[in-house]
Amino acid sequence: MKKIGIIGSGAVAKMLGNGFLKHNYEVMLGTRDASKLDEWRAEAGEKALVGSFKEAATFGDIVVLAVKGLHAADAIEKAGPQNMKGKTVIDTTNPIADTPPENGVLSFFTGADESLMEDLQERFPALHFVKAFNSIGSAHMVNPAFGDKPTMFTCGNNVAAKEEAHSILEQFGWEVEDMGKDTAARAIEPLCVLWCIPGMLQGRWNHAFKLLK
Repeated sequence: MKKIGIIGSGAVAKMLGNGFLKHNYEVMLGTRDASKLDEWRAEAGEKALVGSFKEAATFGDIVVLAVKGLHAADAIEKAGPQNMKGKTVIDTTNPIADTPPENGVLSFFTGADESLMEDLQERFPALHFVKAFNSIGSAHMVNPAFGDKPTMFTCGNNVAAKEEAHSILEQFGWEVEDMGKDTAARAIEPLCVLWCIPGMLQGRWNHAFKLLK
């Protein structure tokens, strides 16, 4: 079983960390402040490890990027791109701007013909990014309990990396739709905006996307 290094210590990082532990992976969460994860580590058990961004990136055979989109590139720099060279990096981030939503609609700091994932892939070409887990709330990321199996849309340039990520998604209870190269992140990242609108306007956060065929 491959080791998982998660860069981040927020709700997404902890939820996915718990999911990997549930499925018998060894997990290390990387953080700038280890004390923030004392409670998580105590509850998660002996296979739950905590370290720096660099330690988590080095530890993981597969790395999960689970930080605020504004800080994604900086987090990778702190983790050391050389420590993730050739590894699958599951990118959960969205380019959400630091501005309040308008009528429930979040703002992005990217334009219509660009995406955060493309920027990261261009900046760190030796990393194999796969976009996933960005269009669902953290509470539903692992084995979501909906009537039908929901769909997770993914993209990335490396076929083997997508196969690794897809295997994890299927373990976690998702139907996977591979949308192709990193350019597809221009369409996948905005799904976050759409997913959040019912929550922002009506307090409804228990939903997911499903592709009907």
